[in-house]
Amino acid sequence: MATAPARAFGWLDEERRAREAAGLVRTLRPRPADSPLLDLASNDYLGLARHPEVVEGAAGAARRWGGGATGSRLVTGTTELHARLERELAEFCGFEAALVLSSGYAANLAAVTALAPRGSLIVSDAANHASLIDGCRLARGATQVVPHADPAAVRKALGTHDGPAVVVSDTVFSVDGDRAPLAELALVCREFGAGLIVDDAHGLGVLGTGGRGAPQAAGLAGEPDTVVTVTLSKSFGSQGGAVLGPAHVIDHLVNAARTFIFDTGLAPAAAGAALAALRLLRREPGRADRAREVATTLYQLLTSEGLLAVRPDAAVVSVRAPSPDEAVRWAADCRAAGLSVGCFRPPSVPDGISRLRLTARADLTDEQLGEAVRVISRSAPQGAFTEGS
Repeated sequence: MATAPARAFGWLDEERRAREAAGLVRTLRPRPADSPLLDLASNDYLGLARHPEVVEGAAGAARRWGGGATGSRLVTGTTELHARLERELAEFCGFEAALVLSSGYAANLAAVTALAPRGSLIVSDAANHASLIDGCRLARGATQVVPHADPAAVRKALGTHDGPAVVVSDTVFSVDGDRAPLAELALVCREFGAGLIVDDAHGLGVLGTGGRGAPQAAGLAGEPDTVVTVTLSKSFGSQGGAVLGPAHVIDHLVNAARTFIFDTGLAPAAAGAALAALRLLRREPGRADRAREVATTLYQLLTSEGLLAVRPDAAVVSVRAPSPDEAVRWAADCRAAGLSVGCFRPPSVPDGISRLRLTARADLTDEQLGEAVRVISRSAPQGAFTEGS
């Protein structure tokens, strides 16, 4: 007697049961346009997503260019607006050229896959963002993962390879908000003639002179062996991503990066919003200083309450939770009290430690910070405090 065929996608039920047992089920929660919650969960570091100039930048671009780019960048998807954004972004960050893509994720896939051909070595930090990890997986080169923020481990890995190589790292790691040792990594790369590809998603707009980014702060802006990816969806309050670097590298990406060649161009509204945000930051560089000040204040207030917070290097403040379940409950209790916070759990966190992830915004007041910390502290499970607190 013939065996009945397995039900298509039946294995998904088992996967869901496993997630439920581990407390790792994720759900979508649409937010209203006029949410009453105090927001410490978004990546709107400079408070520009709703700034009138940024909103008008988006609206004006949509009125002039339409709702979409209409095609890939190599066909009809490149407008004068895209070219202007690329010129001004490259100039602001100190690089020779820039290439705008539809997301920061696409920018990372483009840079890593196009710059790590067959026969090359990719040295990747263990705490890198998923988009960099996926870029390594898709690239034709061989990947070696090294311990987090360890230039000595990078040197050892590069010493095992004879041929083209790139070192890949976040500049500011999105989970705990710590900075990579960029200057040291660059020195190691130069010992071996390797390229350095860094994702400055959480550094642009916050670090460097007037928010020009972590590579500029480390003295790497415009260096011929350094390529930087950024997102336009965090400090710039818009959408999209970009790769910055030497002109011949950008030219190679135009001709070889699949997430650029085969993807519809960034919508004009997003390009217009990003350009308006960039110009606003050039005019008001103090926003970057304020974002860092808010992060430091948050950290100091949280630790004064006895919570296990991690000292921030940029605008991300991480607070450790005892378990995934308690992290979810903690975030839910904060939400019920009027505060929106991020909740990071495995597998999103490479170290397996659950935490609340708070994002500093330049437009938050000291009073709002005090209220946020009071809510977090009152809602915290006992295991979130240091001993004796």
